[in-house]
Amino acid sequence: MVQANGHFPHRETVHAMTPIELTHAEMAKLTEELAELEGPRREDAVAAIATARGFGDLSENFEYHAAKNEQGLLERRITILRAKIASAVVVDPAADNDRVHTGSRVSLEDQWGDRIEVTVSAAGGADACSPDSPLGQAVYGAAVGDQVKVAAPRGSWTARILTIA
Repeated sequence: MVQANGHFPHRETVHAMTPIELTHAEMAKLTEELAELEGPRREDAVAAIATARGFGDLSENFEYHAAKNEQGLLERRITILRAKIASAVVVDPAADNDRVHTGSRVSLEDQWGDRIEVTVSAAGGADACSPDSPLGQAVYGAAVGDQVKVAAPRGSWTARILTIA
């Protein structure tokens, strides 16, 4: 998230995210990942740095710099997860299967006849789309049979909602 002036926001503003909707399962997944990162993975990163320090001169120690870089990436992921969890609103996906919402599994057919199946999720995943993505914005709130227009970066396209689960 880069501000208009080209700078990254201060740490305090990272936590002031807009609320995101998560299902109970998504919240549990993020909480579990955070526990893993803050526990065993953080300990492994500290151990890797300590081991690399023993290899000598830090200015030319590739292992040390690689371990420090990995630690930085780990700490960034922890910060992102904490912010998501802190700003999360847990929703019940079973409440409404008539319209697409967070947690919905949506089957679409695009204008060329190709079928796409995605889960609307702010938590991410292999076949997930964020509610804030072009596809997520297009399908969110739509019903079975609706035509939606996806305003994608490489050009707009249309799709029809086939099923919602």
